[in-house]
Amino acid sequence: MSIPVRIEDLAQALAEYDSGYLLTNRAGRTKVITVEAVVSGNRIVAEGVGHGSTANLVENPQCTLMFPPAERHGYTLLIDGTGTVVEGTLTMEPTTAVRHRPAAHADGPPAPGAAADCVNDCRPLS
Repeated sequence: MSIPVRIEDLAQALAEYDSGYLLTNRAGRTKVITVEAVVSGNRIVAEGVGHGSTANLVENPQCTLMFPPAERHGYTLLIDGTGTVVEGTLTMEPTTAVRHRPAAHADGPPAPGAAADCVNDCRPLS
């Protein structure tokens, strides 16, 4: 199940997660590094990005931030966007974000914003 996250709600969503992973790609090879990301205005910022990820983003600025669930069978937060790195600091302009977990993990914690008596992946419609 996937639950879209509005860009303007990313700071609140990101506060529910710990470290994440920056995924970059160049020439068909994906590089993954651990990051501590924060929302700054309408962008996401993470420090400590190395030369390999920087080179990938120069060639292909499309990137993904992935934040694994804090609880077993919880939701992973995925943020797609475009990124640049200056002096080791990533600045990402997010384009889409979603909380996701496979249907097989529906026995995990309730969906964010789910009704208190919901036993599966219920969530309010907006």
